[in-house]
Parts: sequence; structure tokens; C-alpha cells
Amino acid sequence: MTDLLIVRAFASDATPADPTGSTPGPGTGPGAAPLTDWRLIHNAIIPTAPLSEEQVRERAGRNLLDVAYADGVPVGCSTVRPPDEETPAATVISRILPEYRGRGFGTALYERGLGHARTLSEAGVETVVLASNTEGLRFARARGFVETERYLLPGDTVPFVTLRLAEPGTGTDPGFEATAASG
Repeated sequence: MTDLLIVRAFASDATPADPTGSTPGPGTGPGAAPLTDWRLIHNAIIPTAPLSEEQVRERAGRNLLDVAYADGVPVGCSTVRPPDEETPAATVISRILPEYRGRGFGTALYERGLGHARTLSEAGVETVVLASNTEGLRFARARGFVETERYLLPGDTVPFVTLRLAEPGTGTDPGFEATAASG
């Protein structure tokens, strides 16, 4: 059985990153700086919108950033964004490196983030997935998320997809019961 450890990444955790921007490997892990691992995983999964160390530190100051380690190896990361003036819902995003998908790591990160997001907003929960990440879209839809918007960042060619969690019995999505039962 694989031991999964989920660690919070704080803005003060930053250490010098690999200048090549490669994916996490030897020398990373829970003993290293989680913020660096978070950035490397984010940039590997979202190559169209890579983040600098400074951008990640800024995000860590306003969002909850977690890193998942399986047997000491970084396998995924998550973000929980509180509501803001633009989005009244809390946002939960889980990212798992492709070679570690299908083992329950994404579910563990998602459930941890969802639990916290529900304490931040009564206006619901959203997620955002890069449109080319078909596994991520399937993961979100299987958990009851429904697409609400697609958008392109300036200079991008691959859109991001915003999805909202349809709550059973709220009328948010009349087809939720059937969708959840078949997913």
C-alpha cells in the first residue's frame, strides 16, 4: 500500500527551483520545499500557463496550496481559492501527474480541498480544468461538476473550462441525479 501524505505549502516554503523547470524527481519531496514541488507539478500539468516562483508565493498568500506525496515522491497538488469579488463560489483544483493517476491521489486531494471550500462559501464550489486535460474534465464531471464557461488567457490557444458543482436537490442542475448515477 502506498502511503499518501498531503502537506500545506506556505509562501515562506520557497527554495531555489530547478532552472530547467523539469517535473519533480529525486531531491524533491516532503523534506524539500512544498512550494517548489507545487510549482513544478502545476507547470507540468498546465504548460500553457507556467507560474514563476514569485507568482506561486503570491498565490500561497491568498489561497490554500497543498502537495500530495506518495511514498515521499510528489505526485500532485491542489489549490483552494476563497470567493472574491469576481467569483462568489470557492474554487477547488486538484492536479495529479499523469503517471500517478487512477490510484486515488486526486480523490484524496479533491476531498480535502472540497471540505475546506465548503467552509468558505455558501455560494457553491467551482473548479477549473485545462480543456486539453480530458482526464481532469472526466474526473470533475464524475463528481457532479457541470461546465459553465470556457475562456482563453491572453496569448493562449487552449481554453480553460470552469465547472460548478451541482448540488443534489438544489435545482442547480436538473440532470444531476442521472449524471451522478451514471458516472
